[in-house]
Formats: sequence, C-alpha cells, structure tokens
Amino acid sequence: MKPYPFTAVVGMPDLRLALVLSSISPAVGGVLVRGEKGTAKSTMVRALAGLLPGVDVVEHCRFSCDPVSPDPACPDGPHAAGAPAHRRPARLVELPVGAAEDRVVGSLNLEKALAEGVTDYQPGLLAAAHRGLLYVDEVNLLHDHLVDTLLDAAAMGRATVEREGVSVSHAARFVLIGTMNPEEGELRPQLLDRFGLTVEVASSRDPEQRVEVVRRRLAYEADPDGFADGYASADADLAAKIEAAQRLLPSVKLPDEALRQIAEVCASFEVDGMRADIVTARTAVAHAAWAGRAEVTTEDIRVAARLALPHRRRRNPFDAPGISEEQLEQALEDSQPPPEGPDDDGPGEGGPGPDDGGPPPDGGPSGSDGPPPADSGETPAPSGNGSSPQKTVSAGDTFRARVFRVKGTGEGERGRRSRAITDTGRTIGVQPPSVREGRPHLVATIRAAAPHQQARGRSGAGLEVRSADLRFALREGREGNLVLFCVDASGSMGARARMREVKTAVLSLLLDAYQRRDKVGLVTFRGADAELALPPTISVEAAAARLEGLPTGGRTPLAEGLLEAARVLRVEAIRDPRRRPLLVLVTDGRATSGSDAVARAKAAAGLLTDVTTIVMDCETGRMRLGLAAELAGHLGAEHVPLSEVAAESLASAVRERTGRAA
Repeated sequence: MKPYPFTAVVGMPDLRLALVLSSISPAVGGVLVRGEKGTAKSTMVRALAGLLPGVDVVEHCRFSCDPVSPDPACPDGPHAAGAPAHRRPARLVELPVGAAEDRVVGSLNLEKALAEGVTDYQPGLLAAAHRGLLYVDEVNLLHDHLVDTLLDAAAMGRATVEREGVSVSHAARFVLIGTMNPEEGELRPQLLDRFGLTVEVASSRDPEQRVEVVRRRLAYEADPDGFADGYASADADLAAKIEAAQRLLPSVKLPDEALRQIAEVCASFEVDGMRADIVTARTAVAHAAWAGRAEVTTEDIRVAARLALPHRRRRNPFDAPGISEEQLEQALEDSQPPPEGPDDDGPGEGGPGPDDGGPPPDGGPSGSDGPPPADSGETPAPSGNGSSPQKTVSAGDTFRARVFRVKGTGEGERGRRSRAITDTGRTIGVQPPSVREGRPHLVATIRAAAPHQQARGRSGAGLEVRSADLRFALREGREGNLVLFCVDASGSMGARARMREVKTAVLSLLLDAYQRRDKVGLVTFRGADAELALPPTISVEAAAARLEGLPTGGRTPLAEGLLEAARVLRVEAIRDPRRRPLLVLVTDGRATSGSDAVARAKAAAGLLTDVTTIVMDCETGRMRLGLAAELAGHLGAEHVPLSEVAAESLASAVRERTGRAA
C-alpha cells in the first residue's frame, strides 16, 4: 500500500514549508510540530520521505556511508576508494516513545568483547536514520536523556557510544522531526531550543476545507494506490524542486546586510544565546534556494524568523511559544538602512502599541478579563454553590521553591525528584543473577565467569564468558512523582489577599514539578464539597491555568477535600502503580462545613497516613490557632508554613537557627 501523498494533505502551509526547508538543508536542525490531536501531523511527516531523492551508499555498509566521501571512522570501514555502491530510497526511521537507549544509539556485544577482545557494535536507530529522516511521534513523552542524545547527534552529525571503556563513533546526519500535543505536556525550554524550527498546527474551522479533508481521506482508504497515483505527478514535481534547491544551496550568498538584519531581529525578541541567529541564517539561505534566488533577501529572513524564533523568545515558564507578527515587521523595518532625507521621529502609527515587544495585555481599567488593581488582588466571580460570593485572585511572581521528596526509594519513571532504582544514574551494586536486563556490570561479570575457566577448557588469552555469567548493574537515580495539590479555596483563604500568596507558592511548586518531570493533579475544596479540578497529567501548564482561575468562597469542607485526595490517589495507583505520590495539602487547618466537620476531617486524615504529605500552613496574623500543624500530626506529614516554601526563606531560617545556637 502506497503512503498518503504529500501534496494531497490539505492546508498547513507553514508545516509544509518547514519540512521542505529542513529537507533542503538538514543543518537547519529539524522541525518540531506542535498541535492538537487529529491534525494530520504524522501523515504529512511520513509522506515527506517519498519526496526525498535517493542516496548512494557503500555496498554492505550498515551505516550508509557515502561512496564519494565515506566516513573514515565507520565501524564497518575503512572503505576503499571506488568501493561497490548502490542507490536506495531515503529512509524514514520512526523512534518509538518506549525505546531503550541501546536501541537508539546502538550496543556493544560484551561477551565478544571479553572472550575475543573485539568490538562488535550493533548499530541503532541513529545509524539507520543517517542521510534520511528520523521521526519521533509524541517527542514530549520521550525521556529527557534520549531527547538530549537525539539532539546532540542531530547537531554534531555523529553518534558516539561509550560502554565499559570502549568507544565507537559513526556519522549520523539526519533530519530530525518531532511531533507533540501540548495538552500532554511541554518540552523543557533547553530541549525546545535545540529544534531548528517549530510550527503550530490546528484543524481548520472552515467547513469547506474540513469537507475536503474527509473526502480525500475516505478516497485514500477506499483505494490507496489509485489515490496516490492521482497525486504522483504533483509529488514528483515537488521532489524535483527540492532536489534543485539542494543543488543551489551551496552557492546562495548571505551578505553582511542580511546577517545584520537577522541579528537585530533576534535581539528584538530577546532570545538567549546565539543558536537563534545561526538557525535563522541557515533557514533564510534554504528559503532563498527554495525560491531559486542566489542571495538572501528580507523576505527570506521574514519567513525564517517566523519558523525559527517562536520557541526561542524569552517568555514565562507556562507561556506557549509564539511571536508577534507586528513586532517582527517592526524589527525588520528598523533593521533596514535609513532612507535618505530628513528624519521623521514624530508620533504616528509606528509608535509603541500593545503588541510591540511584550506579552498581550492582561486587562486594566478597561479590560474585562484582566487582574484587579494591585491593592485588592481580588475579582468577584459568580457564586457556584449558593454560599458567599466567590472571588478569583491572581498569583504574584514565582520564586525558587524548596524541593520536597517522597520518602524511601522507588522504582518509578525517570525524573529529578525522589530517590529511585533506575536504569541510569550511579552504580550502587549488582542486580541478582535472575535479573537479565539493564546495563551489564563488567567487574561482576568477570567475577562470575572466572571460577569456571578451567572447567570450560579455556586456553590462551581472553576469557570465556557465557550468558549465565552476565551480571547487570544496580543503579540509583531520580524518579518523577505524582504531585497532587489539595487546595483549600474557602472564604477564609480569600481574606486579606491570602489567596494571592497561596497561588504564588503553589505556582512556584508547579514550576518545580515542571522542571523535575512530575505528573501533577489539582483537588480543590470549598463550600460543602470538593472537586477534582485537574485529573493527574504531565501537562503542568494545564494545572497552572486551572490554578489561576480558581475562585474562593464559602465554608471549609476539609474532610471532603481529604477524601477526594485519597480517592484520586487510589485510582492513580491502579493506573500508574510505579509513580509514587506526593500530596501537598494547602490549608489553614480549619474545618467548618457540617456539625461534625473536625471529627470527619480527622477520620479522613487516617486514610492518608501512608502517603508522603506536605501541609502548607496558610494561617497568618498574630493570633494563630495552629490547626494546620495539628492536622500535619494526624497525617504524619511535614508542616511547612507558607512563608517557608521559598528556598531562600529556608536557607535564612537555617542560618538564623545556627546563629542562635552559636
């Protein structure tokens, strides 16, 4: 069955252009495609492989060496000049989300290395993708160390494997394409920056275009080969144009004036580092070749900036990537040489506006959705439970929060929070002989094989190693956890702008969870009931959005909040049993909903004594009841006053206590 034709995909011109430019110049650094589910991201990427020209490779070389200039360090080489070669189609290699590191970069045969003293390297997916496409669907769900490996190989053009003192390196030049759904969590900024281009895609809202998408898809499913043949001519023309642009690319000139324009545009968006300038320059050159021009123009820079800068501009941690078209046009206009004649610096339409260089306005005196004045920090919201009027309070600026960890040692998903036994990290011992997975432990393997050498009739150099002798390393690293926030949103929390401080602290903890690759959830309680405001997800951005719009008001159903938190953790333990939970209970400890509110709260606390819990005490003022500290005692939890959530405040408290002791 033939793949879906590239030219048959409806719409998405930016994605189409980004893929074509990366194919013309792999040095651009690949494409990250961000979009909601069902937008044909994968369909277009898979169709791209059919447009790329074939490649000449050395016969029997597993690493696809170019016969004209073979890799001198090729593990299958060295290849002699004029070695037999053949032509094959460009490959599209798909990397599954659950791939192990050895499958990606390749592996060494430890038995042969010990017994015969030879390096037997088995190539991985990076070798298979050399001179082709490497496609990672749901790249945001891939482990960080694998994403780092992919991006390093894409940037350096080589893949290196280091195992037990043996080093193997081979060429790995490919076009890296990743797709992701932002609803499932964002890539970290440092990883996001390593992709050359990024494109946002969304399904069309035009009924006619949607009808055409469905019509073409149904036609393809009814007769894939016949449908593909109908677009074969258009695909062939596009492939020929890409090949012509590849030939023109080395001769395209990038004058100093264009470089200065690129630098000024990047500076206007306050991007960090120099990668943005380099990628924008490479993309502009590729676009000039695509347009058949011998020199880069302002139009090439405009297109390149729209694709290379959205994910690199300086932004808040939970803001989506994007750039202002008005700011881009203004930057391009400012970078042009000044016209001859008198200057006109008077006011006019070119003056600063709400979109010039900053984030969109959050409202103000005339805004309906903006935050309230700073002195109040509150905005009335419709009451949802018939109690006192609700209020919504905006959070302040985030800070570096303390690191809270789950007790003990787990075996969960790799992350950066709590101690865990993982397949990465430092070696702390040897797995039992029954464990047959992970990274081999060289010394333990030799010790297991050494006593049997005489019985095995070994003679000469080397060591006879059998599969039963293999021992695997026990490694300790860090895991990601489920951080469940259970937030008191009752009326007492909204008093004296307390909720503003609470939201700031929780948002700071969310930022910490984002950096440590945690899963997060949000339970709120107020009035007479509790609700799951956000089911556990890796999308920390969604939790931040729910928190920002959280209203306050009504009584304090503490028992209901604890019961809902216990229910969520119980269900999540079935869905994701390897991910250990950390409960962050944000409350002043009051329980005022119902005649037996306190007794029910104590009973509910008994269901959570086995869960590592942090009680964030929000009680303020001179006269304090200490109810949150008492609740922490019932839960067996750590009691943390709201003022000590920041890492700096903890350090100050330690210094103060040390000074008193001295």
